[in-house]
Amino acid sequence: MSELVTSNAVLECTFGTAPATMVVLPTNLVQVETPAANILDMVPLCNIMPFAMCMSIANPTVAAATAAALGVLTPMPCIPMTVAPWTVGAPAVLINNSPALTNDSKLMCSWAGVISVTYSGQVPVTIS
Repeated sequence: MSELVTSNAVLECTFGTAPATMVVLPTNLVQVETPAANILDMVPLCNIMPFAMCMSIANPTVAAATAAALGVLTPMPCIPMTVAPWTVGAPAVLINNSPALTNDSKLMCSWAGVISVTYSGQVPVTIS
């Protein structure tokens, strides 16, 4: 079952060396426990924080450092390069007129990484 993603969700990138925490600004005007995200919450260094070091040879800084190290893969600081919205989200649930972001959504980085949600930011509660 999909969960809505909120601020403080934990994200990971296939080419990053550490997880990052998502930031959702309160402009969406929907809160679950913290502000809820929509598929347009994909702005680098605003919503998507760096994943420590980048290991993708598609990243020009990694390619240059690797070339300088005579072909030895040399990770460089991660600066996410996300230019398209998350896919797929929840089209039937709108937050600020855009589909809600769910924990099974994916976000592509221009440096070939796939960003996914490992923790939605919500704590399950049982209601009796």
